[in-house]
Amino acid sequence: MNIFRLAGDVSHLLAIIILLGKIWWSKSCAGISGKSQVLFALVFTTRYLDLFTVFISAYNTVMKVVFLALAYATVYLIYMRFRTTYNSENDTFRVEFLLVPVIGLSFLENYSFTPMEILWTFSIFLEAVAIMPQLFMITKTGEAESITTHYLCFLGLYRALYIANWVWRYHTEGFFDQIAVVSGVVQTIFYCDFFYLYVTRVLRGRGKMSLPMPI
Repeated sequence: MNIFRLAGDVSHLLAIIILLGKIWWSKSCAGISGKSQVLFALVFTTRYLDLFTVFISAYNTVMKVVFLALAYATVYLIYMRFRTTYNSENDTFRVEFLLVPVIGLSFLENYSFTPMEILWTFSIFLEAVAIMPQLFMITKTGEAESITTHYLCFLGLYRALYIANWVWRYHTEGFFDQIAVVSGVVQTIFYCDFFYLYVTRVLRGRGKMSLPMPI
């Protein structure tokens, strides 16, 4: 494992912990897209179906369990524990517009036409677009709390670090995963505009980040 992979995993973990902490300590999930969190839970579920059948390392197994547990804990807090604070009226992105093409691509573009491989490919493609409901929600409301933007920043940083990981592995191991790399680049592109606003507004101490309202 190289430093970029480790830093990416830490950034990913921090993003989820920041989100969970925000919900738990504020006793509110206002401004958080439950749809995005359900999609992320689906990503981890379909990717880690090999949890009990394939052992790579203790680190790999522990991280799989942690990400699964935190993903479902987040969904539980949003839809059960603090459901009265959930802004469902603003979380209106139609996820079928993501799921249908992702399912189709998973059957068309994969390394082996087997159930496990198709589900793994599905998880990779879905992760690339799972943040869309959250970004749509922020655009719809016109602003986001600083803690929510910190979550998104670490999530975007995780993908950027994974791109560095793939570049490193290509040069040192000759390893290249086309599906993962292309999906990761697409996902990082979604964060580019957000990163600009995060640096120019949030890090300058404005608290909430305002975004242009949709026409």
